[in-house]
Amino acid sequence: MIIAMAIALLAAGMLIAGFEMLMVLGVPTLAIRMGFFERLPDMIIAQKITGGINQSLLLAIPFFLFAAELMGRGQIAGRLTGLVRALVGHARGGIGYTTIGGAMGFGSVSGSAPATVAAMGHILYPELRRARFRDKFALGLIVSSAETALLIPPSITLIVYGWITGTSITALFAAGLSVGVVMGLAFAALTAIEARRTGVMGDPRATLAEILTALRRAGWALGMPVLILGGIYGGLFTPTEAAVVSVVYAILVESLVYRGLTLQGLVAAAEKTAIQNAVIFLLLALGTLLSYFITLAQIPDMLIGAVERVQAGPVVFLMIANVAFIIAGMFVDPNSIQLILVPALYPVATSLGIDPVHFGMIVAVNVTLGMVTPPFGLDLFVASSTLQKPVTEIIAGIWPFIIVNLLVLLLVTYVPGIATLVPDLLL
Repeated sequence: MIIAMAIALLAAGMLIAGFEMLMVLGVPTLAIRMGFFERLPDMIIAQKITGGINQSLLLAIPFFLFAAELMGRGQIAGRLTGLVRALVGHARGGIGYTTIGGAMGFGSVSGSAPATVAAMGHILYPELRRARFRDKFALGLIVSSAETALLIPPSITLIVYGWITGTSITALFAAGLSVGVVMGLAFAALTAIEARRTGVMGDPRATLAEILTALRRAGWALGMPVLILGGIYGGLFTPTEAAVVSVVYAILVESLVYRGLTLQGLVAAAEKTAIQNAVIFLLLALGTLLSYFITLAQIPDMLIGAVERVQAGPVVFLMIANVAFIIAGMFVDPNSIQLILVPALYPVATSLGIDPVHFGMIVAVNVTLGMVTPPFGLDLFVASSTLQKPVTEIIAGIWPFIIVNLLVLLLVTYVPGIATLVPDLLL
């Protein structure tokens, strides 16, 4: 218990002092080592830091991020959005549904919420304002709809959870598909209310010829999710191999078919992806060391004992876990949240008979909430940079979507079938 308190106090101290997010995980972890495990040989520390990330599964992260960056610079995002608009744009508030559907479509080929915010923001924010959606709602919708990218496969969040817990990535992807659709439908319901309340109308109904044209233009873009998901569930390749395929496909389509990707753009995308991956893998390496210390300190056993003493069942435990994730999400980046909390809470969840895939979906929805929760929600700052808007304006528009997100979290938490139905059917 002393070690757990020390971790919490050190992390809080780093936040108050204004250090970068990396320091919230890195410095406390190394301080814990010096204070409580000083006798551990340096060789073991080095082995834990490097050995933890020396897994082929984690290769999926840099490749999916690279594919997302390539597509964000090219035309895949725009063509997917054009198809969705041709199908649903005629409904009242149709451009709002287009934003949600476009984000889900781009999320299904990128797995990255920040990349989805950047891609969708440039394309759809002007259209939302032209359709007379309120500025605050338009900003909130763009930021929030990108959350589905963390749920719909290939989700980097689910890959990290599967790496930490050993849960099947294929099963997590199947569960994320259903939960992502539920999230998208919830945002669509909020959009419908807003459109009716403010009098936002839809586009003229697209003709069959226009729909077929949009479908033809988006044909190669639609091939990406079909290839990735079909390949994984058809047994043709693993999620890691699917990530490599997505990069090759993105390069070929964007450069040879759409002809929008130049050699200079390819190099710039690789450079940006390298920087993103350096941060992520440093966090994962330090998180591996922190998880090792958590195990040495027997924190999961202490938590299990505490749950047994107070006779807390799954309902109470999941409520406590959600509160912990929500609070952490306000201050810590999504990968760090998982690295800090999942190693301690996952053994307790399994001891209570909670399905690992179900718990993974609870974690994932909490992570999506953390991406948009003030004061440090990452997507808030990505949207601010992309749309040249003050963060305070984006925060002002995000609150209705946070409420909807919380309702979806409660639904996923206490109706396990939402998360487990699709994996049970497919696997």
